[in-house]
Amino acid sequence: MIKKVFILSSYALIALLIYLYGESLLHWIREGGTNYLLLTAILATLFALFPIIPYPIIGGVLGAAYGPLLGSLMTWIGSSLASIIMFSFVRYGYQDWGLRLLQRYRSLNKITTLFERNAFMTIFITRLIPVIPSIIVNIYSALSRVRFLSYAIASSLGKVPSMILFAVVGNSFVNDPSQLMMIAFYYLLFLVAIYSLYRLWQKFAQTKEKLPEL
Repeated sequence: MIKKVFILSSYALIALLIYLYGESLLHWIREGGTNYLLLTAILATLFALFPIIPYPIIGGVLGAAYGPLLGSLMTWIGSSLASIIMFSFVRYGYQDWGLRLLQRYRSLNKITTLFERNAFMTIFITRLIPVIPSIIVNIYSALSRVRFLSYAIASSLGKVPSMILFAVVGNSFVNDPSQLMMIAFYYLLFLVAIYSLYRLWQKFAQTKEKLPEL
């Protein structure tokens, strides 16, 4: 119980500090933080871990400050590390509670079993769609029996397109706003293609399950 209270208290304290000083830190990145890559990566991780300021805004600021390539990298590092840290916090401190909750309801237990069976692809696909709240994927994955390495790889790979999008949009907004509509169009095409591939993969998996064993 002490471990759970300590983890929750630490999380709340850091969240309060980000709430109080987040805008100042963001201003520092915008004005001169580009000379300190490691510190900027740490700040990006904290902003993603405690989303007092929506992370797409953080990605946009990083893209405008660093350019589309390095800005995308900084945005991706921050978001990926934050998801891994949150997964570790929840897995280490609260998985015992979570498993009891997930197993209490039969329908939820079935969904969790299916999720664990196809965890890598499910996490990867959900990360490709930026409107799905990251915190839900982090916590649900940590409470389940998904392996840490599978989660870390699938989550980090799935975040690449959306993090590039945030940084490129931020850079284009500052330097060439006329490109924004084109960027949105191409990203929509990308999401349609990913969804189509996911549906094909689901059909293939279902067909494979129905085939009799030899």
